[in-house]
Amino acid sequence: MQHQTTILDSQKLSNLQLSTILICFLMNMLDGMDVMVISYVAPHISSAWSISPQSLGVVFSAGLLGMSVGAMFLAPFADKIGRKTMILICGLLMGISVFATILANTVETLIFFRVISGLGIGGMLASTATLTAEYAPKPQKDFWVSFVMSGYPIGAVLSGMVAAKVIPIYGWQTMFQLAGISTLCTLPITLFFLSESLDFLLKTQPNNALNKANSILSKMALPVLASLPEVSRESKIKVSVTSLLISETKTATIRLWIAIFMAFASLYFLTTWIPKLASATGLSVELAIYAGTIFNLGAFLGIISQGYLSSKFGLKKTICGFLIATACLMLIFGFFSGSVMTLILFGLIGFGIQGGFVGLYSVAARIYPTEIRNTGVGWAVGAGRIGAIVGPLLGGLLIGLGLSMTINFIIFAIPTLIGGVITLYIS
Repeated sequence: MQHQTTILDSQKLSNLQLSTILICFLMNMLDGMDVMVISYVAPHISSAWSISPQSLGVVFSAGLLGMSVGAMFLAPFADKIGRKTMILICGLLMGISVFATILANTVETLIFFRVISGLGIGGMLASTATLTAEYAPKPQKDFWVSFVMSGYPIGAVLSGMVAAKVIPIYGWQTMFQLAGISTLCTLPITLFFLSESLDFLLKTQPNNALNKANSILSKMALPVLASLPEVSRESKIKVSVTSLLISETKTATIRLWIAIFMAFASLYFLTTWIPKLASATGLSVELAIYAGTIFNLGAFLGIISQGYLSSKFGLKKTICGFLIATACLMLIFGFFSGSVMTLILFGLIGFGIQGGFVGLYSVAARIYPTEIRNTGVGWAVGAGRIGAIVGPLLGGLLIGLGLSMTINFIIFAIPTLIGGVITLYIS
C-alpha cells in the first residue's frame, strides 16, 4: 500500500502543513536569538569582568560545543520518540538555561549555561529541519526548508535591534531574561498546534500511530487509513551514527560533514566576532551591534534567495555558487575596511555564507530515509558545530595576536571556498 505521504507531494499546502512550517520557523527564530544574545552582550561582559578575547572565545565555543552534542546525541532520539516531542524538550532546555544565565557571575558559570542552552539549540535545529522536509511538498521542499532555517537570522536581527536599545539602559542581564521568557512562551503553541511528522508515524509506527496519523490526515482532508502500511522487519534501519556510514550513504555523509564543517567554521567566526571586529574599525558600540544586525538581515535574504534559486538551477550548484561568491567578498573586504562600505559588505557576506550553508540542511534531508533522517541531519549539524567551535576559537587567538580584520577575513575565506567546491560532489 502506498504511503499517504506521497499525496503531499502533489497537492497544495494545507493549513496544517503551513502551520507546522510556521511554528518551525518560529522555533528557529528563537534559536537565532538564543545563540546571538551572547555576541551582543560580549563587549559589555568583557568590559565589566575584564575578560580577554581568548576567554570570550571559550565562552562562545562553549555554546557551540553544547550545540554539537545536542545535534549529534540528543537530536537522533527524535527518530525514536518523534520530532514534536524532541522540539518540546529542546525548547524547554533552551528557555530555562538562557533565562538562568542571569545568575552567572563568573566565566565558568557563563560557560555552563551556554553549554546547556546549546544542547537544546542543536537538537532544535535538526528536528525543525527534518519535520519541515517531511511536511513540505517535494517540488518546494528546498524552498521551505530554507525558509524555516531563515528564522535563525531573523531572530538574530531582532535580538540585535533589541540589544542596541535595552543593554545601555537595563544592562546585559535583561537580554537573557527576555530571550529565556520568549522561548518558554512558545512551548504551549508547540504543544497544542504543532503536528507530528506523518512520515515518521507511518514508517516507524510508534504506539497509537494509526490514530495519530488518521487525525492528521483528517485535518488535511485526506482519506484516512484502515490500517498502517506494512513495514517489513528487514526494511527497518537501526538508528545510530553507524547507519549513516553504510555503503549507500557513506561517501555522501563524509563529504557532507566536510562541507558543513568548513561553512560553519567561517559562519561562526563571522557571527561571533562581527560586533567586536566592527568596533575595531572605529565604529561606535551601537553601530557595531548594527553591523551584526545587517549581517543577519543579509543572511535572511540570502537564505530565501537560495531556496528559490535551488528550485531553478539545482541545490548543490546554487550552494556552491553562494559559498564561492562569499569567499571572494571576504578576500576583498580589506580594501573597504573602515569605510561605510564595511557595513554593506557585512550584509553581502551574510547573504552568501548563510544562504549557502543553510542549503546543506536540505542536502542532508534528501540523503537519508525517514527512519534515520533526524539522526542524519543531527550529525551533519554536529559536524558543522565542530567547525563552529574551531572558528570562534581561532578567531579569538588571531585577534589576540593582533592580526587585522583584513587578514582574518582572508584566512576564513579559505574554508568557505573549500566548502563550496566539496558540495558539488555530494551525491
